[in-house]
Amino acid sequence: MQIAFLLYPRFTALDIVGPYDVLSRLPGAEPWFVAKESGPVRNDNGRLQLVAEKTLDEVPSPEILVVPGGSGTTDAADEATLRWIRNAHATSTWTTSVCTGSLLLAGAGLLDGQTATSHWSAEEQLEALGAIYRAERFIRVGKLITAAGVSAGIDMALYLAGEIAGPTTAQAIQLLIEYDPQPPYDAGSMAKAPPDAVKTLQQMFNT
Repeated sequence: MQIAFLLYPRFTALDIVGPYDVLSRLPGAEPWFVAKESGPVRNDNGRLQLVAEKTLDEVPSPEILVVPGGSGTTDAADEATLRWIRNAHATSTWTTSVCTGSLLLAGAGLLDGQTATSHWSAEEQLEALGAIYRAERFIRVGKLITAAGVSAGIDMALYLAGEIAGPTTAQAIQLLIEYDPQPPYDAGSMAKAPPDAVKTLQQMFNT
């Protein structure tokens, strides 16, 4: 079962590493980090690198496609990458995204008129590309699954693991990675975050 994890400059690390840690443990999994060119690819803070083991051309028809988000999403939406996504989706069993990775799926024309999710900050961008945004942890439409921001990729991947290998295997993977969220704060969505936290976040991105 070939799984392609797309990399591009300024991807968000947990978007791709979270699903990788889940899906790579499925029986028969053949996971590959792929990019336009093989070699190291830096994440969105420039301090971490993942190595693309294969080029897009070397993995044209993965059974599962995982597209992360990140600050480099816009630059990644070139025709070669979007064409690869379209072609991979044509034969995939599952096509997924995490965070603003859904903008790449939408840019490839896969989400036209479809309900989808993304990072909350990308709602307008996603809808401008033809999708219908919903603030859900993840959304499945047929073989397409879009996940919300960053950590939601783990939830999406566990759901997908259950669909592929059954709930017992998915639960065993969850236990292995000890995914038992008990955050010290309840500010993980715009519906829950206090105004001071929202203001601080805005200041962080405006400096």
